[in-house]
Amino acid sequence: MPSHTTFPRAHRRLTRGALLIPLAAAPVLALAQTSAPAPSPAPAPPEATLERVEIRARRLDADQERRQSTAAKTVIGREELDRNGDASVAEVLKRQPGVTLDGRPGRGGNPRLRGLGSGYTQILINGERLPMGMSLDALTPEQVERIEITRGPTAETGAQAVAGTINIVLREDVRQRLNDVQLRLGHDDGRWQRDLSWTRAGQIDDLNYNLSMHLGESQSDDSVRLRTVETAPADGALLRDQDRLDEVHGRRRALHAGGRLQWKLGAGESLALMPFVILSESRSSTRRTLVTRAGDADYDHASAEGSSRFSMLRLNGQWQTRLEGGTRLELKAGTTASRSDGSGWRDEFDGAGARLRRIDDERDGLDRWLSTGGKLSRALGDEAQHQLSLGWEMEQGRRDETRTQRQTAADGSVTSLDGDFGDTLQAHSRRGALWIQDEWTPTPQWSLQAGLRHERIDSRGSTGSAGTEAINRSRVTSPMLHAVHRLDEDGRQLLRAGLTRSYKAPTLAQLIASGTRASGTNLETNPDRGGNPDLRPELATGLDLAWERHLAQGGVFSVGAFTRRIEDLIRNRVAQENVGGETRWVSRPQNIGRARTTGLELEAKGRAAELAALLGPRAENAPPLPAVDLRANLSVYRSRVESLSGPDNRLDSQPGWSAGAGADWRVRGTPLTLGGSISFTPGYAVQLDTSRTATVDTRQVIDAYALWTFAPDLKLRVSASNLAARDSVSTTTVDGAATRQTATTWGRSSTAWAVRLEMKL
Repeated sequence: MPSHTTFPRAHRRLTRGALLIPLAAAPVLALAQTSAPAPSPAPAPPEATLERVEIRARRLDADQERRQSTAAKTVIGREELDRNGDASVAEVLKRQPGVTLDGRPGRGGNPRLRGLGSGYTQILINGERLPMGMSLDALTPEQVERIEITRGPTAETGAQAVAGTINIVLREDVRQRLNDVQLRLGHDDGRWQRDLSWTRAGQIDDLNYNLSMHLGESQSDDSVRLRTVETAPADGALLRDQDRLDEVHGRRRALHAGGRLQWKLGAGESLALMPFVILSESRSSTRRTLVTRAGDADYDHASAEGSSRFSMLRLNGQWQTRLEGGTRLELKAGTTASRSDGSGWRDEFDGAGARLRRIDDERDGLDRWLSTGGKLSRALGDEAQHQLSLGWEMEQGRRDETRTQRQTAADGSVTSLDGDFGDTLQAHSRRGALWIQDEWTPTPQWSLQAGLRHERIDSRGSTGSAGTEAINRSRVTSPMLHAVHRLDEDGRQLLRAGLTRSYKAPTLAQLIASGTRASGTNLETNPDRGGNPDLRPELATGLDLAWERHLAQGGVFSVGAFTRRIEDLIRNRVAQENVGGETRWVSRPQNIGRARTTGLELEAKGRAAELAALLGPRAENAPPLPAVDLRANLSVYRSRVESLSGPDNRLDSQPGWSAGAGADWRVRGTPLTLGGSISFTPGYAVQLDTSRTATVDTRQVIDAYALWTFAPDLKLRVSASNLAARDSVSTTTVDGAATRQTATTWGRSSTAWAVRLEMKL
């Protein structure tokens, strides 16, 4: 959270100065009136008209906000959001230090801080938890005001942030009028994508408004190959050798719209409404071919069709006012409703082309959430040395899900494939939190932030026609302490430290899930999936240390280190269970013990001339350096799960290291800007449990763009994403008692090109 010491002092001085001007001028005017000769009568002057004068506070820029924050934070402002012409927020995040995506190269994915995803990284929108079913691919940079990345939990932002928090702040109150339109035409692997974005901001009397809309349509061709090999460990005999090739054509349409309406009700009082809507639909057709060299196959080839729809409506409200004594009160409330449904079928054929069976799959899910909360804050001390805040949160929701899987044989007989997993799910969740936080600035060089947060989560649900109820309750109290020491008077060299307690709560899907039957042959490498209502939250104790040096023109050098000790680690384990009268492989989450992760994070960015000046003065006759902005980062991670033997007993999906670099060049004397970036994550292996190992290959993404500025209100951008595209390969190996199974997946990758026209009307 940014420190509030500098701005309030400046504000008070400005206020005092404004009050002292008329007080100081009054004696002078009175003296002039008494000492000057009496003037002769004159005609009465026309009645003076007083014009309204507004004094608006200027928001800190990204570098200033980072420097003044007590907790370690990176802020991505509007300039950086617009720099590369990205199509989604996820593409912006992939260039940030310590951030990786879990999707295939060039295909987006969920962001992970410090290589940790799956609930370790907390994602917020305007300080609220990301709605279920919503992806960051649904947000475009034009809809965002800034992105705040905090390397650890705070009492206000929440304790479910073992790796950290990514808070996406949507467009806020108006500081300048906007009417921007962006048209984008893209081409990816032989298919076209079209996007239209519009942003409008303005003011009508006491109403500030921001409206944004994004309309997109995309098509894609994808190819995925899965090879499954099964051998007998005793003699190495080949039991199964099969290739499965899926060729998928997809089409997606989406509409995202949002805004912020803010009324100024009086001095220090405002009311804001923030609606957000997502509508999307997708269709796919798949051609599947099986090549079986050893073992049996359920079918020879198959064809499938599928469609899905997702809709979400979210409305948040916020009321702020200033009470007597300088106390500030903030109340907020919100509601979210989302629905996802889909249907599909797959026809399976033998080698002669005769249909063996048809499998129909229909699903429907409805989520409804209500949330409310508040915050009281007040400056204490003679010079507002303490910024004390007290807050509370309440959230409750319900999920209703129905899924039906039917198999129709060649003779017309119909069989349900739901088995004991059931075809319905009703789940309720309630979360409450109380927190207190104090930001203390004892000296201009020192700032401390101490916080305490208590959170309670109750989950209840039932699955299947029998309606067996499962209940899970968790309580977590998290103390947190952050400190920053400014090594110089202007605060450009900093030492940071943080000691925190955080946790990762099991998701509803992990606790109370309607089982998902495996598509295709049920194997130990292709199991069914179910939930576990007895899960406990993962608890983490963390220490963060960092040194930062901020340059005068916005550059920064940073070296940081962290460690986390995790208890009650959750991992999926695969075992055989009786499902509907037959024995099947089922994967369920379990608490398996302790783990530890540590890391080193390096970051450097700045203008070329500014970075060169650090190396020493240049010769007087040396030519000027080009106007190039440079950036680079390197993160090294180590982790160990104590209950698993090595050498690859790391935390799931955490690579050994990741790195990134980029440059932006404003070509002197021309309206042309060129830029590019590269992100690199090496391949790694991870021991999932005592018998299962997974490997992921190297991921490399190279992006480039060229921007031609015809005028301040008209620009043309050409960009390429995922240059030098390389296919992704992942492998899962299961060493069972009787067999050894290896499943290798190849996913095709391609380069995406785009042309975008950016207009300010």
